[in-house]
Amino acid sequence: MYALMIAGTVLGFYRIRMHGDSLHAPKPTAGMHFGAGTAGVQIEVLLHVLVALTAVILFARLLGALFGFIHQPPVIGEILAGILIGPSFIGRLAPGVSAYILPPSVAPYLSIIAQVGILLYMFLVGLEFDPATIRSRAHSAVIVSHASIMTPFLLGSALSLALYPRVSTADVPFGIFALFMGISMSITAFPVLARILTDQGIHKSPLGVMALTCAAVDDVTAWCLLSFLVSIVHARTGGAAVTLMLTACYVIVMILVARPVVVRFVSRQESLGLTRGAMTAVCVALLLSSLISEFIGIHAIFGAFLLGTLIPHDSAVARQLHDKLNDLVLVLFLPAYFAFTGMRTEIGLLRGMGPWLMCGLIILVASAGKFGGSCVAARLSGMRSREAISLGVLMNTRGLVELIVLNIGMDLKIISPVLFAMMVMMALATTLATAPLLHLLVPRYYRHGRATVFPAPLTEGSVEN
Repeated sequence: MYALMIAGTVLGFYRIRMHGDSLHAPKPTAGMHFGAGTAGVQIEVLLHVLVALTAVILFARLLGALFGFIHQPPVIGEILAGILIGPSFIGRLAPGVSAYILPPSVAPYLSIIAQVGILLYMFLVGLEFDPATIRSRAHSAVIVSHASIMTPFLLGSALSLALYPRVSTADVPFGIFALFMGISMSITAFPVLARILTDQGIHKSPLGVMALTCAAVDDVTAWCLLSFLVSIVHARTGGAAVTLMLTACYVIVMILVARPVVVRFVSRQESLGLTRGAMTAVCVALLLSSLISEFIGIHAIFGAFLLGTLIPHDSAVARQLHDKLNDLVLVLFLPAYFAFTGMRTEIGLLRGMGPWLMCGLIILVASAGKFGGSCVAARLSGMRSREAISLGVLMNTRGLVELIVLNIGMDLKIISPVLFAMMVMMALATTLATAPLLHLLVPRYYRHGRATVFPAPLTEGSVEN
């Protein structure tokens, strides 16, 4: 019966084809395109995108595991994997391999995947944001955090006087360039900082809680400044006042109108769990919030982050959303973003001693501003010297959040590819230095939770355990 069924199907199709060969279809008009060439190009692009994602994910996981083994944040290895697989390393050693894995034709498609991943990532960052933590330590946290923003902001703006005539172009106004440099120097990577604190075992200690609180305040302030910058850049063709007014209205509506709705939705889902319908509602709300913020003239990631902050971070819905999205974002979307960043990062543009000295100056200014501002403010607010120094080291962590800011700067054509490469090197250097310095500064028994305060300062004749 099975053989007869197959034979009947083959025979039936043969008879249909024989009859169809005698038919005549009308000639194609000018607007009709059925050529195989377009489909072939699409299939080839899809093939390269799949190859690129596979290679990036495997390479990112490998380097991430390697960096975790040497007690560094795995995200640093993943960022480095994206850079190495681009034109800076493999593109120079094996141009043919690089051209096959990450050809220029893949960039637009990889960019879309990366941007969707960053929206989900910023939504998850918003989910982990706890406003109560800021309220409970508002005085010290606001002082330390804003000092850690203002100091690098001023130093970065001052550094623009030296960078603008060398690595910028005349179509970028100096005011916008200086504002972007100040903001990019002021970034602290809240998620990477949280991972470092957890790995060191001090995330629940007074120092860890203070660092996370300052980083949370820092994040909110930095995103507001970045939104302000984006609105100014877009105001060349529109009105900055209108953009800022719409942004303020959008934030007020989200807090006063959308937040109560979100809280009621979350409380209703506590007993039911995160159903498929609830997940659909969250995804639609995420896309709408991102769409509105993009339409207003600020970046879509601001809308994703703001929606995440509206969901109570300690609710069952927040935990389930984190469980469902976190692995997918970390394993698939973020490596795609790192690969996209790697395609834009060309270390080979830094030719000669001059550009590398300039890169070193950027790292020095960024570290001095962030570390110095945090450390001095923490010391003046009553923290001990070693605690203040440790907090300054932690606040100098930049990581992925800095890459997001830098890519926005590239998209807005504020910074050149040369400066982009320098700033990426700064982000890597400052983040790489955090864990080793913290390991030296924080005693072992404090890191493993056997102490709640730093040891008292050494006196003459005393010996530290």
